[in-house]
Amino acid sequence: MKLHTLKANEGSTKDRKRLGRGQGSGRGGTATRGHKGAKSRSGYSRKFGFEGGQMPLQRRIPKFGFKNPNRKEYKAINLDTIQGLADSSKEKTITVELLIANGLVGKRDLVKVLGRGALTAKVEVSAHAFSATALESIEKAGGKVVIAG
Repeated sequence: MKLHTLKANEGSTKDRKRLGRGQGSGRGGTATRGHKGAKSRSGYSRKFGFEGGQMPLQRRIPKFGFKNPNRKEYKAINLDTIQGLADSSKEKTITVELLIANGLVGKRDLVKVLGRGALTAKVEVSAHAFSATALESIEKAGGKVVIAG
């Protein structure tokens, strides 16, 4: 066997379609693009959302509302969750790190403690924000509130 005698197996390779190479090729003239119109031109690419000249959906539907670029989004943790965590872990301080370790919040989440449920454990709770009812309940149970930086 010699390298210059190697050939691909019969039928394993196909020649590419040569478009627009004259009438004799069978694909001259319109080069399989049909007659006229934007799609037959070179460099054609349809605009995103284009609907054939009809008013596109994103322009038919009215705009409304407002998105505040400075919004802070908090992950809510209720007092009943903190009570359950205090019972199971026997910890006296509930920190954001402890909540992350128990899978209650993500490591990039800001945590806000809300007042649903009852808190009986005397714990020090550290979070980014507190509701007024949560703050009152924690202090009534003999606990302490620390706002995390």
